[in-house]
Amino acid sequence: MLSFIDTHCHLDGEEFAADRDEVVARAREAGVAKVLVPGIDLKSCQTVMDTCHQYPDFCYPMLGLHPEEVRADWRKVLEQIKYSLTSHLSPHTSKIIAIGEVGLDFYWSREFEQEQLEAFEEQVRWSVDTRLPLMIHCRKAQNEMVAILKKYGDNLPGGVFHCFTGNEIEARELLQFNRFVLGIGGVLTFKKSNLPQTLPTVVPLDRIVLETDAPYMAPVPHRGQRNEPAFVLEVLRKLAACYGVSEEKVARITTETVERVLLC
Repeated sequence: MLSFIDTHCHLDGEEFAADRDEVVARAREAGVAKVLVPGIDLKSCQTVMDTCHQYPDFCYPMLGLHPEEVRADWRKVLEQIKYSLTSHLSPHTSKIIAIGEVGLDFYWSREFEQEQLEAFEEQVRWSVDTRLPLMIHCRKAQNEMVAILKKYGDNLPGGVFHCFTGNEIEARELLQFNRFVLGIGGVLTFKKSNLPQTLPTVVPLDRIVLETDAPYMAPVPHRGQRNEPAFVLEVLRKLAACYGVSEEKVARITTETVERVLLC
């Protein structure tokens, strides 16, 4: 049986409140060995930890402030998230595996552009200081994101550029960060996606990890439904077809990449 990892799933969300146990059971049955759960704000720092405590050795926590949650009070919020983060770095508590979900998002608005830039850079510094990798969200802000990351260069421990949907030029620019990989999810399966052509052209298979971003972005044939970790199998199958390799090879290589970048 295939065994693989969903590197980005909001399993703590209210969308799963009624049937979380069943969702986890379906994921295990599909071959999902681990699910990585990102925080997005102060409240989710607690729900992420609660979910990971509920499913030990299956769910792994990440903590951070999502760019769309950045407001004028971001400094105060980050102070509290940092407290949560550092209090869970003890070997006697659930191990935080990454700083995330963090980044920049100027898709809908630039109202808090400066605040987003400063909040992202502060969390990049956390990554450098703690040696925890980054789980990065970026929409309509790649130039700004790359500029910030370049300031820290080889000091960056690595991470994932979550939900990559870009072109060859954008992929090459991100892959210059040697310890980072691309998170590929349901968009790969969409009819109008350019990823099936882009990825094999410029992205080595060992620079990719699988993700769902559940409950969002369900892959074909589940598009329009609530996404869940079991559906990452559809992403794996499409990736195998794109690269002309077996599903077993994709499962093995992407799992090894997760272990190298996020679970080291």
